[in-house]
Amino acid sequence: MPYIGVLALVLTSGLVLAQPAPRPVPAPAAPAALQAEKASDVPDEKKLERSSKSLGAMREVLRDVLGKLDEARRAKDVVKLNCVNEKLTQIKGLLRISEQADVALQEAVSNRERTAGEHEYTKVMIAQQKVSQLRTEAEKCIGQLAFQADENMSVEVEEPTNLPGGDPTRPLPVENIVVRPPPASAVR
Repeated sequence: MPYIGVLALVLTSGLVLAQPAPRPVPAPAAPAALQAEKASDVPDEKKLERSSKSLGAMREVLRDVLGKLDEARRAKDVVKLNCVNEKLTQIKGLLRISEQADVALQEAVSNRERTAGEHEYTKVMIAQQKVSQLRTEAEKCIGQLAFQADENMSVEVEEPTNLPGGDPTRPLPVENIVVRPPPASAVR
């Protein structure tokens, strides 16, 4: 009997070892728009250049959103004003962080601190993406995103033929109005 148990154990282990090893399932690739360039792949000179360009772009977004805030104030629309002001506050904070990260990036590059430079560069690039997203949200607050137009846009209006004529704000006078006397006379 022990012989059969040992034989079953050997056969079972042989079957298990004979199975091919499971292949790891590759992770799905991220869409091209979501794949970010690794900071370690960017040379230091390019990091400095891209960081300063990103700061300029973020300052331009800040000016644009400030204009939208002024527009909401002139329209005296409190809902739009609060919405744009919230986005503006976030943009200011991200810009401040990015300016500090840019200074730290310049220091890291001059001191040849690779890891610190990569970290600061990544902070600026992430802030730029977030600021761009906040600009779109601020445009949605004002309602401009759906109605942006350029100087070459033209609008053609076709009036349906089956509409009744005349101005609906000035109805035609009603003819033959009969004024009835009161239904009863006064009681004495």
